[in-house]
Amino acid sequence: MQAMEETPPPLLGSNKPHLEKLTLGVTRILESSPGVTEVTIIEKAPAERHMISSWEQKNNCVLPEDLKNFYLMTNGFHMTWNVKLDEHTIPLGSMAINSISKLTQLNQSSLYSLPNAPTLADLEDDTQEASENQPEKPHFDSRSVIFELDPCNGNGKVCLVYKRGKPALAQDTEIWFLDRALYWHFLTDTFTAYYRLLITHLGLPQWQYAFTSYGISPQAKQWFNMYKPITYNTNLLTEETDSFVNKLDPSKVFKSKNKTLIPKKKGSVQPACGQKGPAGPPSTSKSSSGSGNPVRK
Repeated sequence: MQAMEETPPPLLGSNKPHLEKLTLGVTRILESSPGVTEVTIIEKAPAERHMISSWEQKNNCVLPEDLKNFYLMTNGFHMTWNVKLDEHTIPLGSMAINSISKLTQLNQSSLYSLPNAPTLADLEDDTQEASENQPEKPHFDSRSVIFELDPCNGNGKVCLVYKRGKPALAQDTEIWFLDRALYWHFLTDTFTAYYRLLITHLGLPQWQYAFTSYGISPQAKQWFNMYKPITYNTNLLTEETDSFVNKLDPSKVFKSKNKTLIPKKKGSVQPACGQKGPAGPPSTSKSSSGSGNPVRK
């Protein structure tokens, strides 16, 4: 169900100039892509300044200036798009930023409602310190303050992380991805940089996993091949991984109805690494499951 703040009717991004600006013009790219349908933005009113001040006082944290300006333009963001395969419409792309009321601190209470149950802080692993090419990972205890920016459709969480604890200053923030196995992966130094990543990756399923050591699932790679992110690093699709990715030509997949393509039903292979998301696009050739489980380092 949509939240109350999302009750205004969906609007196509190209209908209003300010929405086109908000999406960096990506709606036009999507709408001209083969098979893409129902490119939709749920328009949200700007947050009021007192809402931001109230959030900062309540959480004892100062919001970064770029995120503050974003909320003053739109109190959250939600853009989706579908793909039509024959008569079947599949929800595929989803881009979301929580509203300021849903920018909540990652729960540090017990993971289970049992006496002496473990908390997130109990999962601290101080052996995983910063390496030369990556900053120090966030901490689940009071050393870091962590807020959820995007629930990623259950594939993990994109988080606004204050690295120095409370009282938290805006200059101490970074954007990190917390995967479903509760491992941290650095994304960007600023919200603006993350927002650009979100838009240019078109909200493709599991796109945040492209910034992990184990990468996206084979099914997600098929969608990436069909709808390439605007700034996608092709080095991530090495020759080795290409061996189990179907090479699909979107112009042929969405051609006339002479050759009927039947989308895969629920019996399709589950995404690797426990990642959720739509199954890969249908194809006439079988793809081998060459992806293994991520190794905890």
